Amino acid sequence: MKPGDKVICINDKIDPDKSTEIRQDFEIWITRDKEYTIREILDNSGIVTGVLLEEVHNFPKFFKLINRMQEPAFAMWRFRKLQYASKPAEEESAVEELVKEAKELVKIER
Repeated sequence: MKPGDKVICINDKIDPDKSTEIRQDFEIWITRDKEYTIREILDNSGIVTGVLLEEVHNFPKFFKLINRMQEPAFAMWRFRKLQYASKPAEEESAVEELVKEAKELVKIER
């Protein structure tokens, strides 16, 4: 996954033991089966890779574990990258252009 990728939330569950902490850190929480766009990926000092989302903005907090202020990030494992069946329009037009050029070459060679 990388910034700009579309993802879907596959796990929005909060461990009951961490519920209080999560509610203090996150004003806005994610929703299962909802699509999001990755805004930034944070390695969180190697503890757990987290993602910031275009659609969700939370206030920065100080985290003792990583010894810095940052926007709380959602664990990357909570998401799956979306794979769309159709190609982006620019890819389709590039393929169409190559096919057109190939047909022109075939005409020239005949």
